[in-house]
Amino acid sequence: MLAVKVFIFSPLQENTYILYNEHKECIIIDPGCYYDFELDELTSFIDNNGLTPRLLLNTHCHLDHVFGNKQIAEKYGLKPHLHEKEKIVLDNAAIAGLRWNLPFDNYAGDVIYLRENDIARLADDELEVFFTPGHSPGSIVFYCKKQGFIIGGDVLFRMSIGRTDLPGGDHQTLLNSIRQKLFVLPDDVKVYAGHGDPTTIGFEKRNNPFLN
Repeated sequence: MLAVKVFIFSPLQENTYILYNEHKECIIIDPGCYYDFELDELTSFIDNNGLTPRLLLNTHCHLDHVFGNKQIAEKYGLKPHLHEKEKIVLDNAAIAGLRWNLPFDNYAGDVIYLRENDIARLADDELEVFFTPGHSPGSIVFYCKKQGFIIGGDVLFRMSIGRTDLPGGDHQTLLNSIRQKLFVLPDDVKVYAGHGDPTTIGFEKRNNPFLN
């Protein structure tokens, strides 16, 4: 069974997730720690709980979701897992940081590509990869069918959706991704988004003004 820990990091208030199991192993998803004290908060949680990081996953590679990629990768000997269409976004993240007046030391090492229907495993637990472009060209979400939740990045928010005015974004593509990949899931599936509070698939089907 996976437990979910959320941290809210950076001036952009991004949700960073640690998923961990009873075997003291964990997955780090979208490390958005910008300041040193945020990195310390993340690593202290891992250390204080005796966790061993096994995977570093990126739902997408906009700057606020990869601020901590380099430090996490180096500290734990991990390579980021992302969709191949996000590689250009990752490569340009430091340039975006300068535009946002948020300079940072970007990850520039090897990556591992994930595709639709791939499985990210942590012992007996599985996260299925859904390809959900629209917010960014290679956005993916991670679905834990056994426990009924997704880590969704910036695809779907409570009463909102991801912005589509950044390079590689497309509004209709995002709506299609949500309807075809997420709204076919059970209504009680919990959505852990990249910003803001969690929601559920059923709540968004009934109430999200962008999708009704």
